Amino acid sequence: MDSKQQLLQQSIEAKEIFLPHISADPVIFGFEHNELKVLLLKTNYRKIWLLPGGYVGKDEDLDDAVKRILKERSGITDIYLEEFGVFGKKNRSEFYFEDFDETLFQKQRFITVGYYALYRPSMFRLIPDEFSETCEWVFVSKLPEIEFGMDHYEIIQKALLTLRQKISTKPIGKNLLPEKFTLPELQKLYEAVLGKELNRGNFYRKIKNLGILKKLDEQRRGGAHKAPDLYSFDEEHYAKAMENGLSSW
Repeated sequence: MDSKQQLLQQSIEAKEIFLPHISADPVIFGFEHNELKVLLLKTNYRKIWLLPGGYVGKDEDLDDAVKRILKERSGITDIYLEEFGVFGKKNRSEFYFEDFDETLFQKQRFITVGYYALYRPSMFRLIPDEFSETCEWVFVSKLPEIEFGMDHYEIIQKALLTLRQKISTKPIGKNLLPEKFTLPELQKLYEAVLGKELNRGNFYRKIKNLGILKKLDEQRRGGAHKAPDLYSFDEEHYAKAMENGLSSW
């Protein structure tokens, strides 16, 4: 079955089980090699990149639908997602499905809800679905160089902007860094998200004042310079900061 036939068959089935006109597009950010990544699919049809999005079942809560979509499209499970925006330009998906007539379920006008999450790429074994050629983590810095379908590049940019806004009120790092990390590694994460360099002294002072870190009696060994101290997140204080926000940042 070629990719067009796949979509036609999906259309027939989708009309029976999914709500028309509403979809969900999760933006999953990862951090690796001191750079921010995003999870993308390259589709069999058109061979261009999309977010691992999908449709909402007629008897399904929206949040549950997003978790199911991620599992089906990429193999990712047990992930906490946060809603960040709604996208509803009238022709946002028409061009992508221009080879089909108006009866195709996927070509109808869809308003999509954007979700985002932060996770380490190494935590998951990616498994693309039958509609995708591949499922990969792509560096955010490389996104302008690739071809996207629909408005998914715009959705990613809005998710990144949301993340940058929230970084001043909520902690990040727990789902992106290993259990034990150094302050330079944490600073690199913040710089990757913000897209700019930070003053080391100011960053160290501010991050320590938040009370979300525990200094360990260990150092990172193996470098040519003095071994830096290792830290971990204080689970209790991190959870409180996630719930109540950061007062001193």
